[in-house]
Amino acid sequence: MKIAKPIARLIESFEKLPGIGPKTAQRLTFYLFRVPQAELDFFSKALANFKKDTVLCSICRNISEEDPCPICTDQTRDKTTILVVEEPLDILAFEKTGQYKGLYHVLHGAVNPLENIGPDELYIDDLLSRITSHKSPVTEIIIATNPTMEGEATAMYLNKKLKAQNPKVKITRLGMGIPTGADLEYADEVTLTQAIQGRREL
Repeated sequence: MKIAKPIARLIESFEKLPGIGPKTAQRLTFYLFRVPQAELDFFSKALANFKKDTVLCSICRNISEEDPCPICTDQTRDKTTILVVEEPLDILAFEKTGQYKGLYHVLHGAVNPLENIGPDELYIDDLLSRITSHKSPVTEIIIATNPTMEGEATAMYLNKKLKAQNPKVKITRLGMGIPTGADLEYADEVTLTQAIQGRREL
């Protein structure tokens, strides 16, 4: 059976998204066919303006509407601690816990030789520059990369670079609570809270 071109194009577009297989792409496409046109217009406008209306914070590299982002400019945050995560989604997970009051730094990935992602492809130099300034109040860096092979490799690389750059800064890693091989964005608030409280020095 030949599928109408608009349907085929939308299915193909959905399939390009991470975690979306052919069947899920088909279900989403036919679901949208039943959605009122006004909702589709709102959805398409939000999608079209997504990258136009957002920027990367020049300090922490989080996605925001303004630069610097609200977290970096919040005077109530603890400026002495930076929690390093792989993706912006991880910040949302930690903010839900309400337990962490410091700053963040987003790497936008992890070291992964199999995918040709090296340290130079991540925002590591930006992090290093944040702690080398003579005005920097940072006393602790919490490495919160995912407990995967790539995350651990990234953590070891960061630990080495950070200690070489500023030996006075305390380097810690998230403690127990995060199972090996898990993604932080799927962890619940209790697990993340335990991980923050049980962090260890590297």
